[in-house]
Amino acid sequence: MPAPERAPGATVVVATRDRAADLRVTLPRHAAEVVVVDNGSTDDTPAVLAAEAARRRAAGEPGLRTLRPGQNLGATARNLGVAAARTEVVAFADDDSWWAPGSLQRAEQLFAEHPRLAVLAARTLVGPAEELDPVCLDMASAPWGRAPDLPGPHVTGFVACATVVRRDAFLATGGFDRVVHFGGEEERVTYDLLAAGWGLAYVDDVVAHHHPSPSRGTAQQRRELLQRNALLTAWMRRPLRVAARSTVGSFLAGGEARRGALAAVPRVPAALRQRRGTSPVVEERLAVRG
Repeated sequence: MPAPERAPGATVVVATRDRAADLRVTLPRHAAEVVVVDNGSTDDTPAVLAAEAARRRAAGEPGLRTLRPGQNLGATARNLGVAAARTEVVAFADDDSWWAPGSLQRAEQLFAEHPRLAVLAARTLVGPAEELDPVCLDMASAPWGRAPDLPGPHVTGFVACATVVRRDAFLATGGFDRVVHFGGEEERVTYDLLAAGWGLAYVDDVVAHHHPSPSRGTAQQRRELLQRNALLTAWMRRPLRVAARSTVGSFLAGGEARRGALAAVPRVPAALRQRRGTSPVVEERLAVRG
């Protein structure tokens, strides 16, 4: 059965929770239709969303739709937004990020020209100084090479708030998962897309702005969370010997690594229930970095 026709253009999907102040700044900067998934906010977020939707209607701008799952779904809230999108091209944004003018039109063109492209990782400018995110320098250096049927260097990972995806390819992977919940949630999706033969590429002329919210957790909390989720992803997709070695190594390392491993342990059974066979393509890519 042929795939259903999708509307032209792009949709921006934003998952948010208790960041009304950030949304007041970023939502008016999205030039495309926006689907916001509210992860159970208890601040003024509903009022901000209603006001922005009304402003867009009055101005004749692309609309804003709100989904309210009634609980904090973490990164998996984005799955609801992608499923609700009427376009094949979907751009993620956080409540503290937005897309540069013209970037989504450029992304739509590239997805049309490159049918194997599933993920477009954009150039990301961070903070009021608009400094280039160091991860962009790494991706642009093409450590994993290039393919003639993709618009830029291969990537083996992406930052969700600066990424555009092909809707159906993303949903075919199951989207983000409840095991990881939030933090490093992109890793497992990357592995599944690569295993299925999709392309992921860095494109320098598609640009996202990210001004990290002041209402974020500490850097230490973030590192511990990323450690936990990297281990859980390993148990879901990497060879068992790799997952076991990484977990033991984290315990032995102590400090943040050990705390991340301790946090991972209760979730390992759920990770194993989501486990699939390992992918040679993924393991070859990861071997490049050792």
